[in-house]
Amino acid sequence: MNTDQKLDAILSAIKGLEARVSKIEAGPVVQSGTGMKTVAHASTAKKTSIKEFLLEHPLTTDIQRTLAIGYFLENNAGMTSFNRADLEKGYSDAKESPPSNIGVNIKHCIKNGHLMEANEKKDNKTAYVVTRTGEQFVAGGYKSSGSKKR
Repeated sequence: MNTDQKLDAILSAIKGLEARVSKIEAGPVVQSGTGMKTVAHASTAKKTSIKEFLLEHPLTTDIQRTLAIGYFLENNAGMTSFNRADLEKGYSDAKESPPSNIGVNIKHCIKNGHLMEANEKKDNKTAYVVTRTGEQFVAGGYKSSGSKKR
């Protein structure tokens, strides 16, 4: 078998696989009274609750919990920014006791570079967003990705 024949065989196999994947992605086909019909199947992926998220990302401090709730609101609840009331609702939804002064936690997260004030207010209140560093901190299990210079 020469090189061209091998390439043709590979191309043929790829085309066959593409056809199979397209058929699978289209969903099951059932016979209806008027002919064959593709049936869309329901997505099997379910949303993660805020409590599940916190359990999947173990925390050691209230400051980390405040950051994690903000991260969840942006990445799982679809918020582009959040305010203090959103964070408090997040604690409530997670069945977690809110910190006595959530503002202090927010200030620590800002000082650490994990949160920053959003450009626009939300519901006439100061809004916040998780920074890229904050996202990496949560995704990395609350470990700093780089070394800090003092």
